[in-house]
Amino acid sequence: MANGGQKRTRSQRVASIELPPNRWERSLEYLRHGSVLMRIGLALLAGVIMWGLISGWAPPFSYRTGYIPSRDIIARLDFRRPQKENEELANEKEKARNAVQYVYSQDATPLINMRGALRNKVVAMRDAAKVEELDSEIWNEFLLPGEKRPDAEELSRMREDLANDEKLDSFESALKHAFADIEKNGILKELKQGHDQGNQFVIQVHPKGDAKWPIAVKLVDVQSGEAIAQLKNRLRKEPEIAPPEVFDRVVAWLEPKLKNLNTLDIDEELTNKEKDDAAARVVKQEVRHEKGKPLAKAGQPLGEPEISLLRDEYNAELAQLTFWQRAVRSSAVMGMFAALGILCGIYVAHRVPRLFASMRRFAILAAIVTTVAVCLVASRDEFRAELIPLLLFGMTVAIAYQQELALLLSAAVALIVVIGIGQGLAEFVILLSGVSSAILLMDRIRSRSKLIYVGLCSGVVVSLTAVGVGILDRQPLDSNHFELLKDAGRVGMWAVVAGFLMTGLLPFIEKMFNVLTDISLLELGDVAHPLLQELVRRAPGTYNHSINVASIAEAAAESIGARGLLVRVGAYFHDIGKMLKPQYFAENQGVGGNRHETLVPTMSTLIIIAHIKDGADLARQHHLPPPIVDFILQHHGTTLVEYFYHRANMQSEADPHGTAVQESSFRYPGPKPQSKEAGVLMLADAVESACRTLVGPTPARIEGLVHDLMMKRLLDGQFDESGLTLQELHTVEESLVKSLTAVYHGRVKYPDQRTA
Repeated sequence: MANGGQKRTRSQRVASIELPPNRWERSLEYLRHGSVLMRIGLALLAGVIMWGLISGWAPPFSYRTGYIPSRDIIARLDFRRPQKENEELANEKEKARNAVQYVYSQDATPLINMRGALRNKVVAMRDAAKVEELDSEIWNEFLLPGEKRPDAEELSRMREDLANDEKLDSFESALKHAFADIEKNGILKELKQGHDQGNQFVIQVHPKGDAKWPIAVKLVDVQSGEAIAQLKNRLRKEPEIAPPEVFDRVVAWLEPKLKNLNTLDIDEELTNKEKDDAAARVVKQEVRHEKGKPLAKAGQPLGEPEISLLRDEYNAELAQLTFWQRAVRSSAVMGMFAALGILCGIYVAHRVPRLFASMRRFAILAAIVTTVAVCLVASRDEFRAELIPLLLFGMTVAIAYQQELALLLSAAVALIVVIGIGQGLAEFVILLSGVSSAILLMDRIRSRSKLIYVGLCSGVVVSLTAVGVGILDRQPLDSNHFELLKDAGRVGMWAVVAGFLMTGLLPFIEKMFNVLTDISLLELGDVAHPLLQELVRRAPGTYNHSINVASIAEAAAESIGARGLLVRVGAYFHDIGKMLKPQYFAENQGVGGNRHETLVPTMSTLIIIAHIKDGADLARQHHLPPPIVDFILQHHGTTLVEYFYHRANMQSEADPHGTAVQESSFRYPGPKPQSKEAGVLMLADAVESACRTLVGPTPARIEGLVHDLMMKRLLDGQFDESGLTLQELHTVEESLVKSLTAVYHGRVKYPDQRTA
C-alpha cells in the first residue's frame, strides 16, 4: 500500500492527480527558454530600429511634386519662413561680394634690396680715389634729366657730402625712414582687379606670409605714381639727405626703378573668404504666413515653390510638438509594430516553424529592416522608387520560403513604409498590388526570362492600379493634366526594373538561402554532369534504375502539387553512392554471380547501407546543393534491409548456439523523409526496384505490390516527418501504379518469336 502501508483517503487521491498544463502555462514555459527570449529581443530591436528609421515620434511630410490637391491647402498654424533665394536676393549678394576690399600680400623684399643697392652705389662713388676711376655706368644712373655726361664737380660735391661713415649711416637711416611707409603698404604698378570687382578705393594689405592682421590702405597711396610722389616728399623732408643736389640724384636713381616695380599680389584665398562672408551677411527677409491662409491652390500641380512652402510649414509644426505629443505618436507606432509582429509571428510559428528553428533563417528580420531603410531612401521625391526594394524583398521571400509568407511580410513592410513616408491608403494599395502580383506569379521559375515577365506583368498591374487609385483620390485625368499618367508610368517602370534586378540576383539568393529554383534544377539535371557520367560508366544498371525512378517519381509528385522537377533531379543522384561498389547491387550484377553469397548477412548489410554515406560524401565533394544531398540521405529513411535481415534470422535459427538478431543493425541510418518530395522518392525507389522481380507484371500484380510497399512504410512510420497526408499517399500510389503499368505493359507475341 502507498504511504508506508497506510491507505490514502479519497481527498488525498484526488489531490494527487495532476492535470496537464493549460495553454497559458505552456506559453509561459515556452517563453522561459533562452533562445525564445533572444528571438523576442531581436524582434523588439528590429521594431526600435524601424521606429527610428521612420521617425515614429513625428508625423511625416506627405506632399510630393506633381500632386494636384482637390481643395486649397490651408496653413494649419502661423509660421515664418526666410525669403526665397530669388534673383533680387542673388543680386544683393553679388553686390556685397563686389563691394569687399580685396586682400593683397605685400612683399617688401624688392624695396629693401633697392635701398641696399642704392647704398652700395653711393659707397662705390664715395670710395673712388679719383673721379676718373669711377665707373661711368654708376654715375650715369644718377644723371639728372637733361644731363648727358657726368660732371666732375657735381660728383666731388656729392662725395664730400657722404665723405665719412657717420654721414653714410645718417644717409642710410634717413633713407630707411623715408621708405618705411612704402615698404609697409607696397607699390602697385597696375590694378589687378577689374573696375567692377571689389572696392576701388581701399584694399587690405598684409605682409607676405603673415595674414593675421591686414591693414586698410587707400588704393591711391600704393599706385605707382602716387607712391613715388609721396616717397619724394619724404626724402625731401629728411635733413640727412640735404643738400638738394644729393636729393635730386637719389630721386633720379630711384624713380625709373620704382615705376617698373610691383610688390603687391592679390591673396585669392583671403579675398574669396571676405566675399563669402559679405554674401552671408546679406540677411534674408522673413515672410510671415498666417494660420488659415492658402498655401497651395486647388487643381494646380504642386511645384517646387509650393513644396518648399509646405515643408517650411511642416518644420514649424515639428518645432511646436510637445513631448507628450511625440510620446503619444511613438506609442501608436510601436503598438502598430507590435500588432504586425504578433500577427506575423503567429503565422510563422504555425505555418513556417523552420524560420524560428534557425537563427540564420531568423535573420529575415534584418532583411525586413534593411528593406524598410532602402524603401525610405528610394522614396525621395526625385526618385519615388520605393516599389523596387519592396518587390525584391517579396520575390526573395517567395523564392526562399513560400508565397503566402511573402504576401504577409510584404504587406507588413508596405504598411510600415507608407506610414513612414506619409502617403496614406492610396500608396499602400499601389505598393501592395505591385508586390502581390509579382509574388503570385513566382510559382515556377523555369527560365531566366520568367522574372522579367514577372516584372512586366507586375508593372502593368501596378500602373493600372495607380491610375484607378488616383482617380478615386480625385486626381484629374484630362488633356491639361498628365501627372497621374506620369506617376503610373513611373511605378510601372520601377516594377520592370525590379524584374531585371531579380534576374541578376537570383543565383546569389539561391546560394544564400540554400534553395533551388527550376532554373538551377534544369541545369543540375543535365545528364552531362560529371557524377552522372561516372555513374553510367561504373554502374549502368543503377543509372538506368535512377532514370526510371526519376520518371515515375516526377509524375507522382506533380499529382499532389509537390515539386516534380526537384524530385526528378534528386532521383538522378539518389544512388550515386553505389558506383563505389557497383557489383554488390543486383541491378549491376551480370554473369559474375552474386557476391553476397560469400558474405555474412551483417557484412552485406553494411555494404548496402554504405551507399547512403558514400553518395552524400560524393555529392558534397562535387558541391551539389543541400536539398539534393537530403534526397540521398533520406530516400531509404530508417527502413529495414529485409532480405539480409531474414537471412540472418534463418541462420540464427539453424544454429543451436545462435543469438537473437538485432533488427536495428539491419536498418538504414536515416533520417526519415523530411519533405513530401523525399517521401515520394522513397516510395518510387522501392516500387521500381520491386517491380523488376515480378514474373508477369500484370496491372493487378503491380497495384498489389505498390499498395503493400506503401502500407509497409506507412506502418513503419517512414512518412511521419514528411508532411504527406493519407489522401496524398493514396494519390501517389495511384500515380505510381499508372506509371509502372505503362512501363511494364504487355506486348503482342509474334508468330515467329521464340524464347531465347
